[in-house]
Amino acid sequence: MPYTLSPFAPAGLTEALLKLLVEEHRTRALPAMRRLWRYYRNPAESLVAAGGGAGGRRDACPTGVRPRLAQESGLPSRITGEGDPWRDDRAWKREAVVENDIGWRVQLMVDFMFGKPVQIASTAPDERRRREIEAVLDAVWERSGGIALLQDMALLGHVYGHVDLVLRVEQGAGSQGGRGLTAPSPASPSSAAPFAAADAVRVEVVEPTRGIPVLDPGDYRTISAYIITFERELNEVERGRAAVGRAIASLWRTASDPGPRRRRSCFTEVLSATHRQVYEDERLIGEEELTWNTGDSAAGGTPAPQVPVVHIQNVSQPFRYGGLGEVEPLIPLQDELNTRLSDRAARVTLQSFKMYLAKGLDGFDRMPVGPGQVWRTDNPDASVEAFGGDMESPSETAHIQEVREAMDKTSGVPPLASGVVRAKIGNLTSANALRITLMGVLSRTARKRVTYGRGIAEMSRLILGALDATGVFATTPEERGVRLIWPDPLPEDVREQAAAAAVKSTLGVPRERVLAELGYSPADPGVT
Repeated sequence: MPYTLSPFAPAGLTEALLKLLVEEHRTRALPAMRRLWRYYRNPAESLVAAGGGAGGRRDACPTGVRPRLAQESGLPSRITGEGDPWRDDRAWKREAVVENDIGWRVQLMVDFMFGKPVQIASTAPDERRRREIEAVLDAVWERSGGIALLQDMALLGHVYGHVDLVLRVEQGAGSQGGRGLTAPSPASPSSAAPFAAADAVRVEVVEPTRGIPVLDPGDYRTISAYIITFERELNEVERGRAAVGRAIASLWRTASDPGPRRRRSCFTEVLSATHRQVYEDERLIGEEELTWNTGDSAAGGTPAPQVPVVHIQNVSQPFRYGGLGEVEPLIPLQDELNTRLSDRAARVTLQSFKMYLAKGLDGFDRMPVGPGQVWRTDNPDASVEAFGGDMESPSETAHIQEVREAMDKTSGVPPLASGVVRAKIGNLTSANALRITLMGVLSRTARKRVTYGRGIAEMSRLILGALDATGVFATTPEERGVRLIWPDPLPEDVREQAAAAAVKSTLGVPRERVLAELGYSPADPGVT
């Protein structure tokens, strides 16, 4: 059944264009993205099944065969043995050493970004309204996943270079009358509004492997429509095989065809500013008009609805939709490091054990070698020479160290950030000395807070607009602005925090804001 995309005609999306975008994404973008994820995650992968060829499916490993790590694909053939017709892997195997320096660096960057909760502060003019809006936004973000959602968002952005957030509004939101309307009391926000808002809307992270933007030809920053496509396994057996008896099916079973499989279905969701459609294997299974998406006239003029998708670049890239990720520039250095570590392992294995050259000793290969052993011969010209043993290789050690330092400079994450303290860093007796040492990762974190912070603020604005349109929580466009209060990624001195709080109180910063920055609430016991 063909696609029925007439609601998306204003966005310029046709059936032919949709199929072309999905095919280009599958053949061009997905292989590159999967490579980035494999280098970050470095999973143990099974071998390609016999008869599968280069594009074969990876099945369970045969018994006794060690699964290969993903980063082993970057090692040269002299180590892996692939592509060498003269090498018999059954007789000789080279040891491969893989040290995943990419994984811990990316995780550390995410920890510096969202290791602590981020506070979303409203910029509404009225103090009471600020508290109400902050309570509602906090409930929605927390119901959507809270700090775990932000960490997943940051992880995907660091690996792929960008990530998208989509706003979901439950059907029938706001139909329960005034359940979500705010209370008029200035002392505290309504207790019903946050719960109603959390039930009405939620934020969903879209992995770049599933999201396909349809951009405005005149402005790459404007999304005209958005496509979410992916395959998922169903709780059904593939049709056709289920109808065949087990005895007959077992005769057909080969290494590349292990038997019945779960049926897979392709889901495609299409979003615009006004409509949403869901297809399963090109069959329309759901359609919805986004009546709640009325736009925002905060900047003046006529409200213009936009696609409920917020795009976030990890590091901004001029004139490109996708941003700059952290994995791609580290891949060549990671391959070089793994190659040199594998070479060193081979050298150590070869030279760490004593080997013996025996002359004039019959049956020496059957003689035991060990403490207290005596060898006997009647040949006066017989001799035994020992050789081998580990030897120092300064150039090899220096090269490996230089590769690690190159990864430090490329990523901006030194080993000190993960707790590896070396003597050459000096005496870190103050927080300022620690900040200077971690200047690279702190500056990169500050730069990325701009892009991620803008995305969170934009999604918060969309949340408030949707809640207002559905009647759950009324706001004006001027009240939908927010700003983010980022915590210090480094450990803080309690005495310095208290001194800073006292200075802020003297300058007139609201007491609630000062307490929130210290991690307290006015309702906490003992807080005066």
